[in-house]
Amino acid sequence: MRTETSTGTSTARRRPRPRTLAVLVVCLVLLGAGVVAGVRWAREATGTVTLLANWSGAEREQFEENVIEPFEEKYRIDVVYQGSSALSQVLAADMAAGNPPDVAVLPGPGELLSYAADGRLQPLDGLFDPRQYDGMWAPEVTVPGRGGHTYWLPVKTGLKSMVWYRGDRPDVRSAGKPERWCLGMESGATSGWPGTDWVEDILLQQAGPRVYENWANGKLPWTDDAVRKAWTTFGEVVGAGGNRRVQQALTTGFGVRCAPGRLEHQGSFRAAHWQPMGDYVHSAEIIPDAGPDAGAWEVSGDLATLLNPSPEAEQLIRYLADPDTALPEYTANKEAAPDGGQDSTARKIGESLRKPGEPRCWDASDTMPRTTRDAFHQAVLRFLVAPKQLNARLTELEAVRTVQDLPVCGGG
Repeated sequence: MRTETSTGTSTARRRPRPRTLAVLVVCLVLLGAGVVAGVRWAREATGTVTLLANWSGAEREQFEENVIEPFEEKYRIDVVYQGSSALSQVLAADMAAGNPPDVAVLPGPGELLSYAADGRLQPLDGLFDPRQYDGMWAPEVTVPGRGGHTYWLPVKTGLKSMVWYRGDRPDVRSAGKPERWCLGMESGATSGWPGTDWVEDILLQQAGPRVYENWANGKLPWTDDAVRKAWTTFGEVVGAGGNRRVQQALTTGFGVRCAPGRLEHQGSFRAAHWQPMGDYVHSAEIIPDAGPDAGAWEVSGDLATLLNPSPEAEQLIRYLADPDTALPEYTANKEAAPDGGQDSTARKIGESLRKPGEPRCWDASDTMPRTTRDAFHQAVLRFLVAPKQLNARLTELEAVRTVQDLPVCGGG
């Protein structure tokens, strides 16, 4: 076929090559498929829910793959996830701006208690059965003027009071030298928490759960002899003082790999680092002057709470409480079936977190108000550098002590 140009000369119209046509057809098919999928999702989605948590990296990927994506597929609800390592600051800013997330997941109940007292949290009554959890995990909280309600549920739990090792099983005598311990305090906005774990666990093993719970709830002064002894024991075990080792610990991340022959006082999240040749003992076996009530486990947990009630947000809460939901790491839900694919270490950790009669106590700093918790983190860092100034540190902490009433210990 030929056509005439405006100048009267004739030119040939070039036909598309077969390969070009094939590529064009494939592109059009893929584009059409994408449009159809998008239209289908828009037609079937029932709504959106925003979720704020502090998980990032592999932890976030695991949560999105195992929890969020199955939820979205099952209920056609889009989950908009926001992750932040500065979780407390982000949530406080969102609250102040009047734009909080629908659901937030925070570590420990201390900060949540203050939000509940301010009327910021929505009761979870009727969305799940709290009896599926030990009372310390999903308690009924009484707020003046609002009665008693359940305001949070555990999404992910962890075991503490653990001393990881390879080789010979450690005891008080063999673990007594500071150079045997891995010690990393750096953790961004929450630097110092590995040290607070030490102080808390020592107090728990030396003084027992009752004293520990009173202290965590602000009913026992920071200047009490039992608390002071826990601090001094911590300093002696890790070698506090203005030395090179302490200076290095202040800038070393809590997750840095331990050198051969070292011990590590860390929680169950470190299991992968110590496997397959490593194991752990209860910290009561290595803490000096452990008392007659030693043996309780310190535990941690990420708690989900509802800030903006909506059918979509409430459905997410129900889903997170469902025993069949594949939550990350360890669940505190007593109805959840054990994972047959877990190794012996993971099964042992899971049993300690859920077994009836096993005494467990919350990580104390996670139960404290945010101001007290942050001051505790800073006090640990300063104590490691200058242990002789302990009286000043305890006086500073006593000034921010706040009395509250949370079920800190349970299971026993």
